[in-house]
Amino acid sequence: MTDGKRRRGLMAASALLGGVLVLSGCSGGDDKGSGDGGNGDSQSQVDEAAAKKSSEAQIKITPKDGSTNASINKAATVTVAKGTLTEVKLTTADGKPVEGQISADKKSWKPSVQLERATTYKLSVTAEDSEGRAAHENASFTTVSPANSFIGTFTPDDGTTVGVGMPVSINFDKAITNKAAVQKGITVTSTSGQEVACHWFNANRMDCRPEQYWQEGSTVTLKLALDGVEGAEGVYGVQQKTVTFKIGRNQVSYVDAKTKQMRVTRDGKTIRTIPISAGSPENKTYEGQMVISEKFKETRMNGATVGFTDDDGEGEYDIKDVPHAMRLSTSGTFIHGNYWGAKSIFGNVNTSHGCVGLQDVKGANDPNTPGAWFYNNSLIGDVVVVQNTGDKTIAPDNGLNGWNMSWEQWKAGSAV
Repeated sequence: MTDGKRRRGLMAASALLGGVLVLSGCSGGDDKGSGDGGNGDSQSQVDEAAAKKSSEAQIKITPKDGSTNASINKAATVTVAKGTLTEVKLTTADGKPVEGQISADKKSWKPSVQLERATTYKLSVTAEDSEGRAAHENASFTTVSPANSFIGTFTPDDGTTVGVGMPVSINFDKAITNKAAVQKGITVTSTSGQEVACHWFNANRMDCRPEQYWQEGSTVTLKLALDGVEGAEGVYGVQQKTVTFKIGRNQVSYVDAKTKQMRVTRDGKTIRTIPISAGSPENKTYEGQMVISEKFKETRMNGATVGFTDDDGEGEYDIKDVPHAMRLSTSGTFIHGNYWGAKSIFGNVNTSHGCVGLQDVKGANDPNTPGAWFYNNSLIGDVVVVQNTGDKTIAPDNGLNGWNMSWEQWKAGSAV
């Protein structure tokens, strides 16, 4: 090959090689450019489009998904910001629907009924923003169990009218160790303006009363704000409730076991004197201020239930139809009608096993007997003061009888 031909061949080869290198370089450049420029711009456009398509509505569910020990009063609430609610479904774990209501402004939702304890619920929520774009949120939670919660059974009942001696008495189904926290969640007020103090008899019972009897005609309000209050370690309150009751006329009756008479007073004035028969010398009636806690037109009284048994272990008495009976103590002290005793005992002899008896008839159908009159003219919460029996004063926690404690002693039992 001549020098001219060789040079032309090398130039051609060099041009080809250069072309390959250039092409390879361009190919590499294209790959890099696609990652930073082409595909990057494209992905950014996809993200921007997705953002434009997603709803601005912000849904909030209480409690958080997966919560346990949730409140039966405050759980399952839904709110939305930057949008409105269009659908909310609350169901139990097995699919049973729970009624609820979206607010008028469609910004919130809550159940229409109280939730059940120890139940798992599921919430499904849909909301829309101003552009009509939908947002979705789901949550599941379990409400507090009976083992991890406490409730207080209270007396008197909402809407009732009671006597001036009626305390607010609350019995808790679990022992309360954090008494101060629980007591702070309970308020008792009266339209009379009387100061009300609460007293713990034990870990399960707290009573509240004023220094003197309630003012007649006043209205008393009990508020239980115990939801979420830890009454003992790991045990929480669930009640959110307001109760009101009215105080009726001021009736206080005085039983004198020595004279064997009962003087019934209203507003301090005697309206009737009734002959009675109190506990015998062997079975004296407790002394003290006692509050009527229950009324029965007829009831059974069996001595065995209160410790009066014969040698065979049977009750010393078992009367299945005691008329016009009103309970004065938990331990079994009643003021009641008596049809089995001779009329001559009333006002003359104390013959009972500790109760206060009034002359009455079998069947409790004669309204003219002393027993019937007193029953018909008495309210739960009326006070019966028993005197001159020779027995000890009734224990303040034996029935609703905290009036037998001084005001200083009563307030000393407060946890706050």
